[in-house]
Amino acid sequence: MLGKRIKDLRETINRDEKVLAQEGKMEKKIISFFENDRFAKSVGVKLIKVAPGYAKAQLNITKEHLNAANIVQGGATFTLADLAFAAAANSHGQVSLGISANITYFKPPQGEVLTAEAKEVSANNRLASYNVDIFDEHQDLIARYNGTAYRKNDRLPIY
Repeated sequence: MLGKRIKDLRETINRDEKVLAQEGKMEKKIISFFENDRFAKSVGVKLIKVAPGYAKAQLNITKEHLNAANIVQGGATFTLADLAFAAAANSHGQVSLGISANITYFKPPQGEVLTAEAKEVSANNRLASYNVDIFDEHQDLIARYNGTAYRKNDRLPIY
């Protein structure tokens, strides 16, 4: 009985290790795919983590990201959140396109780095919803983005 249990646990561990290895490969492919997002790239947004239904992106603030009031321009923050949303929405390997997006700004960021963390809230065959929290380098929540994606039948061209 104990021998069978140990064998079952080993099989589960081996299966989980294979799944994690596949997810790691998928993460690299999705990050590479989104390096082709020319607008986000031109702004300086970098995708740093992708997992099923999840993504994290960062932006190092430069003087080019500041508005006339010397505060990070809202469009820069939106672009950061939008890339995290896009990566999370496409993280299952299915082409997903944003059909609705909204952002609420809570306060001006402090420091030189912004981080956006996208999490899947709900998903079905056609629609998926995501919340993206944007933090400054002090981990203060500065904005929240909500996005809805339409999920096409197509697979991402990363296979």
